[in-house]
Amino acid sequence: MKKLICILAALALLLSLTGCHGSREKAPFQIPESFDGSRNYEITFWAKNDTNMTQVNIYKQAIEDFQALYPNITVNLRLYTDYGKIYNDVITNISTNTTPNVCITYPDHIATYLTGENTVAPLDELFSNPKYGLGGSELRFDGPGQTEIVPEFLGECAIGGRHYAVPFMRSTEACYVNKDFVEKLGYTLPEVLTWDFVFEVSQTAMEKDADGNFLLNGQKVLIPFIYKSTDNMMIQMLRQREGGYSTALGEIQIFNEDTGEILRTIAAHSAERSFNTFKRAGYPANYLNAGQCIFAIDSTAGATWMGSDAPLMDIPQDKVVEFETAVMAIPQYDPANPQMISQGPSLCVFQKEDPQEVLASWLFAQYLLTNDVQIAYSQTEGYVPVTLKAQLSTEYQDYLSRRGEDQELHYSVKLDAAQLLRDNTQNTFVTPVFNGSASLRNAAGQLIEDVNLAARQGQTIDEEFLEAAYENVAALYRLDQISAASGKAELGPLPGEARALLIALAAVWAAMGIYALNSQRNKKKS
Repeated sequence: MKKLICILAALALLLSLTGCHGSREKAPFQIPESFDGSRNYEITFWAKNDTNMTQVNIYKQAIEDFQALYPNITVNLRLYTDYGKIYNDVITNISTNTTPNVCITYPDHIATYLTGENTVAPLDELFSNPKYGLGGSELRFDGPGQTEIVPEFLGECAIGGRHYAVPFMRSTEACYVNKDFVEKLGYTLPEVLTWDFVFEVSQTAMEKDADGNFLLNGQKVLIPFIYKSTDNMMIQMLRQREGGYSTALGEIQIFNEDTGEILRTIAAHSAERSFNTFKRAGYPANYLNAGQCIFAIDSTAGATWMGSDAPLMDIPQDKVVEFETAVMAIPQYDPANPQMISQGPSLCVFQKEDPQEVLASWLFAQYLLTNDVQIAYSQTEGYVPVTLKAQLSTEYQDYLSRRGEDQELHYSVKLDAAQLLRDNTQNTFVTPVFNGSASLRNAAGQLIEDVNLAARQGQTIDEEFLEAAYENVAALYRLDQISAASGKAELGPLPGEARALLIALAAVWAAMGIYALNSQRNKKKS
């Protein structure tokens, strides 16, 4: 028995050593000692743009400038017009091991990518690498150090305590207001909008004349309050009320009394036609610019579409109504404690068999954080550069100081939208990221869409309706499966070496127990 215990203990020790050594050998990515400049590399970059050729040209210029610094790295650009399509293609390509090298994406999507094995490269060791890390000594460009990235934005790229992305651009949501209409109705815009104020003004605007025209605009069409992203609407309203949404491990909490109260409020205004959504009505900017909307909530990244002088528009010029545009934070429940969502694309690097290829990809991802790229891209919309290095640069400060100088590059609404986020970075938040968090986000918006439609059709939004809506949405987005797997996706399955080690240790303890019992019996017999 003593010999057996010794053998098992030795086996356990051997397995523990093998397990440790194996985890080092099987580490997803080992940083090379140096970048091999004698070899040629071809990497792919999947990016998203809003059919904005200025953004496309910025990507192309960044690639050209990067390749001038690294002639042995060829970057192939693939453009998408929708983040969802990038997500779907990545998921499809994971199974065939044909993922891109660098991809513009969101942490919610990365959490799903991570359910595969060795898909997305963890970046923490790369961040701190003295040669090729953030601000590293061997970089051929002036990239930001880790402390020069806005900490709130960098923190959004961590999943389970590890960074799997770097931020690329950041935005939030803004309420674009027809200030003239608000004042015509006898109201004065407060310093901070509240939900009560927005709903009250919207309801007041619904008065019509004998011919069925709205008194406010003299037109047959008026939707006082339009929200583009209803998932953001629900998420932010719950956050402001300190209502449940989810935990970091994926516990679904959204079906609660706060959600019910929010939905009943929305239903009341939907029934009166003073509120509607992008999916049901159309793009908020089109109604705002045509004098058919008072409060249009959309991303700050969409600022160039908002206002009478917007450089980008989807309606004919003869339909545009002149008005003063106020750019304000989204409505709040507690104006003294404003809270708004932080959003915007990030950059992840995918694992490949060749560490040199991964390093080449990381070098390109870092190049996209340089001032030239950050400032140029932020100027295309109401985005904010993700680095303090760019934000505090003379070039960017000069750009901000020229607000309203023209209706293109220095369009006042666009710069106001960017400034809104800069002023409120400390007030932004992100939702917990886990495998399934993207589905929960979709479910949050679907609840508002379902209630909005039902109320407009004259249905009663009572407890029975809400319970049915919760069940339907939970089934549609498989939220029960997310709850059942809470925490598992975060930690993943135990490696084989770890399982073997636990089995061996259990065997040692079992053998020791048997030995102790036998010894006790022998003593009694003697």
